Amino acid sequence: MDSLTQAALGAAVGTVVLGRRIGPRRAALAGAVLGTLPDLDVFWPFDDPVDAFVLHRGATHSLVVQALVTPLLGEALVRGFRALRAHRWQSWAAVYLCLSTHALLDALTVYGTRLLWPLWTEPVGVGSVFIVDPLYTVPLLVALVWALCLRAWTPRFGRTLAAALALSTGYLGWGVAAQGIAQARAAAVLARAGIAPDRTLVTPTPFNTLFWRVIAVDGDRYLNLYVPLLGGADAVTAYAHPRGGDGCLAGIPVAGTLSRFAHGFVRYERDGADWRVADLRMGLTPSYVFRFAVAEDRGGIATPVAPRQVRTARSGDGDVDWLLAGMAGRAAVRTAERDAALDIEAMRLAARPAPALSC
Repeated sequence: MDSLTQAALGAAVGTVVLGRRIGPRRAALAGAVLGTLPDLDVFWPFDDPVDAFVLHRGATHSLVVQALVTPLLGEALVRGFRALRAHRWQSWAAVYLCLSTHALLDALTVYGTRLLWPLWTEPVGVGSVFIVDPLYTVPLLVALVWALCLRAWTPRFGRTLAAALALSTGYLGWGVAAQGIAQARAAAVLARAGIAPDRTLVTPTPFNTLFWRVIAVDGDRYLNLYVPLLGGADAVTAYAHPRGGDGCLAGIPVAGTLSRFAHGFVRYERDGADWRVADLRMGLTPSYVFRFAVAEDRGGIATPVAPRQVRTARSGDGDVDWLLAGMAGRAAVRTAERDAALDIEAMRLAARPAPALSC
């Protein structure tokens, strides 16, 4: 999740555990700092942009590593606040809860978080909440702002803090349930069309949990199915896009690294002499957030180069109106994908796009 949300979550957790001991203001500030510590790995000097991408949310987000550093940070907290010297275990608990809730919240996004590194290195990415979602963050921010205005704990603030945590946690639970509903609706559409995809991924569109995107990888193409929860089956729209094929990049290690990290939800692109790999999970087609140039065409051969990230616009024309329509349960054609639209009603999902790119 974004840094503001993580700080607000850390502040709420820190205040719940320590607010009565050192006051809401100090507890919120300490919790906010602890809640953002795991993201300090972004300042690590990785070898290249691909390493920075796939190794983020690694050791600093591991529940195992966080348990190991908790005594050190806990002792720093105890020494920093005299009122905590008789409450060492409570201070340690606050530290671990602030760190671990950061990691667990990140694991609910689609990016991928190595929760048990180094015991188990597979990243967890549930994909039930978008990386920025105001409905999750706002209750925590209300509690944070109030805490910063208080020196001493009050029963009214305690009730508000409990309500904020209950609302935000309940919203995460709703996201998991909504993800299951969207997945079932998309599966029904694909089944009617006679398509058995290689793999599917269900994740919310930006800033909400009412409008979902289902990516279905089907051989050398992928389908984007957009599922509004407030609409019926006729509100689902679908688009088909070529994946490009990985044959030309089969010998490029970085391309394989990106594909494994994204669990195969990648697209291979050719732009002039550049060969690129785009992660389909983050960003809307064709505005992928993470797209990397990994090779160049040299005499008809894809030759590895130092990878670089290719920046693109985050949204296309008409995306805001399209997003609002989907959240309201209405079917709407997305301008950026209009040429790839499929007619679900006529069951023509089997029409295939262009073949894989040639080397």
